[in-house]
Amino acid sequence: MKICVFGAASAHIDEVYVKTVEELGYQMAKRGHSLVFGAGGTGLMGAAARGVKRGGGYVHGVVPSFFKDKEIEQLFDECDKMTYTDTMRERKAIMEDDADAFIITPGGVGTFEELFEVITLKQLNRHDKAIVFLDIDGYYRNLEAFMHTACERKFITPSCLSLYEIKTTIGDVLDYLEGYVPNPIPFKRTKLGE
Repeated sequence: MKICVFGAASAHIDEVYVKTVEELGYQMAKRGHSLVFGAGGTGLMGAAARGVKRGGGYVHGVVPSFFKDKEIEQLFDECDKMTYTDTMRERKAIMEDDADAFIITPGGVGTFEELFEVITLKQLNRHDKAIVFLDIDGYYRNLEAFMHTACERKFITPSCLSLYEIKTTIGDVLDYLEGYVPNPIPFKRTKLGE
């Protein structure tokens, strides 16, 4: 399975996140999965890629050309395949199309944009791929609470909460992806609550 991992590019985050995501990448490869990601060499992007490579897996990096040209961030230089795009939108589209499933690890604004896009696309029946959060050290606990608040106040429908899963261990994340059976929820339930 080709798994897209979203996560922080920051090189300044706590080592507990880096070690956990590197182990996630390693376990992905050992279980026969490959990685598609935003091509970053630092933070959790770099950790996932290093782990997959350490486990003997395949890594596909996707990044806008201006990241290289403007030296926005260090890229992972051991990708088996590197795809350069013109825009951030094109980057996301390639990652989304290439992936069979999505793992959301801790991250910042870019990760938030990516995670909400794949959830929104699933809500609109544009894909039916598994989406799972690896909640390290309670990082996504407040987001989970916020999503329930949005549901209680009727900004999202209850069925939207079933479009993704939140897990706290690597084993549970990978078991969920490997056991996932697509079950499209009709648009009228996820969007309109009917």
